[in-house]
Amino acid sequence: MKQPCIAFIGAGNMAASLIGGLRAQGLAASQLCASEPGAEQRAKVAGEHGIEVFAGNAEAVQGADVIVLAVKPQVMKAVCLELAPSLSENQLIVSIAAGISCASLANWLGQRPIVRCMPNTPALLRQGVSGLYANAEVSAEQRQQAEQLLSAVGLALWLEDEALIDAVTAVSGSGPAYFFLLIEAMTAAGEKLGLPRATAAQLTLHTALGAARMACESDVDAAELRRRVTSPNGTTEAAIKTFQAGGFEALTARAMQAATDRSAEMAEQLGQ
Repeated sequence: MKQPCIAFIGAGNMAASLIGGLRAQGLAASQLCASEPGAEQRAKVAGEHGIEVFAGNAEAVQGADVIVLAVKPQVMKAVCLELAPSLSENQLIVSIAAGISCASLANWLGQRPIVRCMPNTPALLRQGVSGLYANAEVSAEQRQQAEQLLSAVGLALWLEDEALIDAVTAVSGSGPAYFFLLIEAMTAAGEKLGLPRATAAQLTLHTALGAARMACESDVDAAELRRRVTSPNGTTEAAIKTFQAGGFEALTARAMQAATDRSAEMAEQLGQ
């Protein structure tokens, strides 16, 4: 597969992370460009990554094989309607905006190859995970191009049903905030137990990091890892039983259902 030319519409943090990941994988600066209305951000991205950055969207998409829509969902419709006349027939559209369906993008841009993605914020550290859905117009080569793009900042997983993007949003899109909340709560509890706040924070952060690495690198699932560190009548069992008595699993399920429902509501509102 030849290296595609990729144009980013919007050069904010997520776009800059994708550009940096692609450059780190060996994609030449000449294969990448971006458009960005802010002069300061244009200069920053051009300086850090050596790519050409335009003030106008129409200039950026000329000759591009892949166009990454990396603007806020609230302005996506206006951006697409303005961009549509500048597009050619076989350019692949990759949207990383939350809550914008392929149908809405097709209404604004015309029927064309579209991949909808839901990345998450650890992509900024190239430790992200993304769910991807391709419409029927996307070719096998274009699927590879989209996967290469998102793999530059982490794991890329394909979905066969676009509706599952809402579930991906609930699990991984919003998921980092759940872990941040637990880190906040554990740090505060450690301080209440008498630890200096800085010590409680370090203990919590490195425990979270170590547990995540163990779960990622182990050949058994998280439930088995939990069982292995939960000795009968020990300290861990006392804590786990307290979590479960408070309805931890049910509360988690309700929270993620709420995120899924809100994702679907946003898609309906923003697609109008």
